[in-house]
Amino acid sequence: MRALQIAAAGMTAQQTRVEVISNNLANMNTTGYNARRAEFADLHYQQLARPGTINASDGTVLPTGVQLGLGVRPASVTVMLAQGSLAATGGDLDLAIEGQGYLEVTLPDGRAAFTRDGGLKRSGDGLIVTSDGYPVVPDITIPSDARSISINAEGEVYAYFADRVDPEMLGQFSLSGFSNPKGLEAIGSNLFLETAASGPSLVSAPGQDGLGMLRQGYLEDSSVDPVKEVTDLIEAQRGYELNSKVITAADQMLGAMVQIR
Repeated sequence: MRALQIAAAGMTAQQTRVEVISNNLANMNTTGYNARRAEFADLHYQQLARPGTINASDGTVLPTGVQLGLGVRPASVTVMLAQGSLAATGGDLDLAIEGQGYLEVTLPDGRAAFTRDGGLKRSGDGLIVTSDGYPVVPDITIPSDARSISINAEGEVYAYFADRVDPEMLGQFSLSGFSNPKGLEAIGSNLFLETAASGPSLVSAPGQDGLGMLRQGYLEDSSVDPVKEVTDLIEAQRGYELNSKVITAADQMLGAMVQIR
């Protein structure tokens, strides 16, 4: 009986949806996190009678035919790109991207990765790095005798010293944009990798080529809406229960067939 397999596919789909929702809720306080949404597509149809098939000698055709669906499958888990609210932290190396764009970092194996998590730190050598210790591109080193630093909206980094009046410019952050940011590959730790689907990175200064501006002393909150996620979770739970009832009903029908003598 096909109903068992179809309902099982439906339960698997709703389970996938619950897993995506649970990941969203788990990351509701993750800096720069964008919510994901599970999307589904129907499976191949069994054509018992194709629409348009000639049904009589006078040329009469079937207007609809008989097409039996075989269930559902996960089609994609899409990132819902949205600007999270900016939370003031006061940290001199906390940067929020107000608008589009990603900071580029260098992984230990030399690959380029991208992030919207602007909670930056200073290494023992003064190099500006991420929370995991990956250097931000371009490399900017803060002198050990710097009294404070300032980062403007265009990403220019200035250091102030006790024995000088004028600040010293240390470098300028750049931002990377993509023609299809949803095609980036998430690898954890708030990092993404470039893929063929995302297209190559387009590097520019903040505020140029449609990229956002930097805000020192702020971090971007997650864009997860807990109320919507809980509502979707209830809906997925009900969908799972309905598919399980189909399995129960199909089992009872099979039981009735077995008992016929």
